[in-house]
Amino acid sequence: MSKNARLSLIIVAVVAIVVTGFILFNRNNNTTAAPKSADGKVTVVEYLDMECPSCRAAYPGVEKLKSEYGDRVTFTVKHFPIPSHRNAELAAVAVEAAGAQGKRDEMFKVMFESQQEWGGQQTSQRAVFVGFAQQLGLDTAKFESGLDDAALRERVLNERAEGSKLGVQGTPSFFINGEKFTGAPSYDKLKAAIDQELS
Repeated sequence: MSKNARLSLIIVAVVAIVVTGFILFNRNNNTTAAPKSADGKVTVVEYLDMECPSCRAAYPGVEKLKSEYGDRVTFTVKHFPIPSHRNAELAAVAVEAAGAQGKRDEMFKVMFESQQEWGGQQTSQRAVFVGFAQQLGLDTAKFESGLDDAALRERVLNERAEGSKLGVQGTPSFFINGEKFTGAPSYDKLKAAIDQELS
């Protein structure tokens, strides 16, 4: 076999390996990406930290988008408490404890509306969160039991671990039909990205 023929075979083999690797890499990426919509609609997944000011800033725009799109877009919120935020994990558990009594969305709202009062504190804000539960008319004994529930805490930490695997490094992080949204998550930019998926 001539030198040129051997060289050609080597080049073909290298290209085949690269292409195969690229296909496998993309296939694996798809299996670990945030869930894509299976029904042709748009799915928006947000990883957030209840103590994060940027999450609070994004909250009104996300709520507006929810009301505008109705059932054409599925919005899912997942917890990603940042370890340096002293009360973020407990706040996430508090939201889930409220959810056990049918008031998850209401607790989200109260948490964000009052974040400047309890966020950034270096002492536990448990009593504040119990006060929110009373304000929402929850059974406070059940709510406090929820704050100590290992399963609720594990759910929050599992969502954070899932986010980390998807490359979430800060909050809020959005995935629209499985693709990570980049840039500042303003109402206008999120709306444009959603509209593009809907068209």
